[in-house]
Amino acid sequence: MSAWIVLVTLAALLLYFYMGTLIGAARVKHGIPAPATSGNPDFERVFRVHMNTLEWLPLFLPTLWICAYYWDPRVTALVGCVWIVGRAMYMHGYIAAANQRSMGFLIQAIAVLLLLLGSAAGAVMSLINGA
Repeated sequence: MSAWIVLVTLAALLLYFYMGTLIGAARVKHGIPAPATSGNPDFERVFRVHMNTLEWLPLFLPTLWICAYYWDPRVTALVGCVWIVGRAMYMHGYIAAANQRSMGFLIQAIAVLLLLLGSAAGAVMSLINGA
């Protein structure tokens, strides 16, 4: 596997880890004891950022790796970086106010769609070429 893809994978996981630390801080700030996941809208937005990212990681990571197998890993890594930037924008927007999450969500969704299409195209082309 390309070092570019490894670094993007690690960066995505570091962002996810950071989001997890925000939940702990929000629990303390808003007095939400574990295992509760509701009770204060500010806490709930931080929690949803983390959970929504978890929901997208199974789409992002495999398509990143598959796409890099078939296409230039540097280009694939760049699309992966766009996903990370989109997730960071989503995080900052959603934590501020629920209606400020849309642009970041759209950016990361487009990045995953590109990776998904790239993965599918690479696999189909490989079958057509007899590999």
